[in-house]
Parts: sequence; C-alpha cells; structure tokens
Amino acid sequence: MAFDEMMNADNVPREPYQSYFEWYSSQDPAHLKNKARDAENIFRRTGITFAVYGHADSSEKLIPFDIVPRIISGREWRKLAQGIEQRVIALNAFLDDIYHKQEIIRAGRIPRELIERNDAFLPEMIGFSPPGGVYTHIVGTDIVRTGEDQFYVLEDNARTPSGVSYMLENRETMMQMFPELFQANKVQRVEDYPFQLRQSLASLAPPGCKGKPRVAVLTPGIYNSAYYEHSFLADMMGVELVEGSDLRVIDGKVKMRTTRGYEAIDVLYRRVDDDFLDPLTFRPDSCLGVPGIMDVYRAGNITIANAPGTGIADDKAIYSYMPEIVEFYTGSKPILQNVPTWRCSEPDSLKYVLEHIEELVIKEVHGSGGYGMLVGPTASRKERVDFAEKLRAKPGNYIAQPTLSLSTVPIFVNKGIAPRHVDLRPYVLVSDKVRIIPGGLTRVALKKGSLVVNSSQGGGTKDTWVLED
Repeated sequence: MAFDEMMNADNVPREPYQSYFEWYSSQDPAHLKNKARDAENIFRRTGITFAVYGHADSSEKLIPFDIVPRIISGREWRKLAQGIEQRVIALNAFLDDIYHKQEIIRAGRIPRELIERNDAFLPEMIGFSPPGGVYTHIVGTDIVRTGEDQFYVLEDNARTPSGVSYMLENRETMMQMFPELFQANKVQRVEDYPFQLRQSLASLAPPGCKGKPRVAVLTPGIYNSAYYEHSFLADMMGVELVEGSDLRVIDGKVKMRTTRGYEAIDVLYRRVDDDFLDPLTFRPDSCLGVPGIMDVYRAGNITIANAPGTGIADDKAIYSYMPEIVEFYTGSKPILQNVPTWRCSEPDSLKYVLEHIEELVIKEVHGSGGYGMLVGPTASRKERVDFAEKLRAKPGNYIAQPTLSLSTVPIFVNKGIAPRHVDLRPYVLVSDKVRIIPGGLTRVALKKGSLVVNSSQGGGTKDTWVLED
C-alpha cells in the first residue's frame, strides 16, 4: 500500500493538507472542473509545450497540469533541504577531485575505470578549475517518497536539469485561479527563481570581468525539446537568448552579435550538451556550439554553466556510489538515502538481476526521460526476455533498482480526486552558497497505478507548496 501524502490511514487529512482539504470539501465539483479547463487553456495560450521525439502524430505536446497542489510542511522540507545541500556540496567536491588529484580513486572508494572509461568524463577538464570552483551551478535532484519520513534520491541531474519553467508557470497559474488559497495558506515563494538564477550566475563571472557581468542563455534552437524553457528563462532573467551562430571568439573572448557590433559575454548558461559545445574540441560536425569556446574557457575569460564534464556526476553508475561519495567529501553519513542499486557490470549483481528481472526497474546508465528502461513488474514476458539479451550483451550499460512503492498525492478527475504516484525535482543554485528553491517540480503519473511520471511518457505536473511554519 503506497503512502498517501494527503490522507492518513484513518482517512483523516494529514497536517500539511488540513487547510486545503477543508477548502476543497466546500467547493462545487462543477466549479473545479471549469477551473481545470481554465488551467489547460492558460497553458495552451502561453504555449507551454514540450517536444516528443519520434511521435508521428505531433512533435509538440501540451504538458498536462493538475489543479490539486502537492503540499509539504516546513519540517519535512528542512530535512529534504539539508540532505540536498549535503549532496550537492559532495557532488561539486567529487568533480573537483576527479579532474585534479583523484583522491577518491586512490583511496579505493571508486574504481578508476568507472571514471576513465566513462563517456561523460572529459580529459579536457583535467587540471582546470572553473571560476569560483563551481562545476554544477544548477542541479535538479529527483526525489521519491515511500513513507512519512522516508525520502530517497532517485537521481542527480547535474548536466542541464530541465523543467523549472513548469514549476514557475504552475505557481503563476495556481495564484491566478485560486488567490484565496494563497491568502489562507502560508506558501513559500518560488517566483523569484529567475532573479536568484541571474544573481547566482553573475556572481561567478570570470576574474577578468569588468563591471556588470553579461549573462546569456545558449540554446540549440527551436527544434530542441526544451526550447520553450530556454526562451522563458532568458526572458524572465532579462538576458539574451543566443544560438551558436550568434557567437564567435574575438580577441580571446566569446562575443555576441548585436546591433552595436560584437559584445563580450561573461557567463554562458548553456543548454547544449558537451559533445556539441565546441567543434574544435569535441564533435567537429557540431553546428550548435562555438568554435574555440573551450580555449576561452580554459584561459579564464568566460564562465560556462554548468561546467563541461559535470555529466559524470549524474551518471547512473556513479549514482550507485553516492553514499560513499557523500561520506568521503563531507565526513558525514548521507542525510538522504540512495535507492538500493545493483551494478550490472558486476557478475554477481548481473546474475541477481537476470534472476529477478520481473521484480526490478532496469535503467541505462546514460538514459533519461524514461527511455531505455524496463519496469519489470509491468513488462510482458517477451519484453523481459528481449531486455535480458541486452543486459547480457552490454551489462556495463545498465543498473537495476527495486520497484519502490512511490507515495501518492490526489489529482483532480471527473469523479473528484484520486491518488496518483509522484516524484519531486527541487532546483538548487550553487555559487558562494547553496540556494534551494522551496518546492520544485512535482511530476505525476496520470494513469492509475503507473509509476512513470516523465512528461515524455504521459505524465503531468502540479504546483508544489512548501508551507511556512
């Protein structure tokens, strides 16, 4: 039986939901149905879509939004925030170490080949320290809940975490439709995220920056699945949205084409993958990046957020070592636990996974978005047999985890409310300090019984409230 975040076993609302439940019980269902339609229209008018690659019917999908908020108490949030901060500090220390002294490898806590044979490890970053020593400027930590005080980290998104625009739009939509709820409940703010993001990025401008740092967002372009978010964030921060073709290296600086000629950029929030960032250093066929930007970066004349090479920190094989990583760099046990993980590269683990394939969730170590995975309990016999062949062929490409009983929160359906499984992606900004936005993006599996919350796999989103004490 999954833990229900709104109702306890006696069918009484849990403390964080009491005020909301009283309000909901007094509402006319027809009125709420109208509100749900209004919310969908707002999202449609605003153009809040995401691209689904490989779909013949439509490349752009409206992300489903649910009008029942997910509510977290101040006490619950403090524990989460402490655990997230500890983890993010450890991730940054880990990245600094593996690109410098590699003490964690020398101490025998992580196998050398796991780093050096990993596609996400960039030899070009060895010996280089990014401005301020920060590698992961923006982190999205995916968290699941299985009980009252049981939270697990599902994965660390340290490359280019997406979805923050939905967090902001969800909140704005809820405030527009239900202002009375925000008067009755003390909900912590998320609206100042764009200001905090710009402030955080600007504070890590390279040492040679003179005057106010110029920040820009680098997008792969309009055909990228997260283009809406790139343009949204640039607009909300009041900075330029640029593509690789708008930039060039001039006099040792990365400069942007403007009506006044080319002007230098100090901080580039890039939403382009490492491989495509610099055709002179990485993929020579890339048209998305800037030729020579890595030379400018290594010379200390631009800050790239997140730093190239951070992808190794959210690799799923590395994830399985996160308890050791946290303890190695912080000297403390992890506040937030990992989901138990079997590394299929290890023969004993592979044997266990193959024998228990119908019970486990198996993921590609470089996979994302719910693709390339097998959910054993819901897969057909043929799917399990086919996946077992993939496992035997390339065991190092996979990890396996138990199917957790994810917590549920209510969603609004035709007959009222019904429980659905959720996860949570809080957003973290790292500069001279760690800022954690109170709440984040709650993703919800809209199909009854489904554990897959990704929007690309049919999931939706909802507003996440963290209450003040």
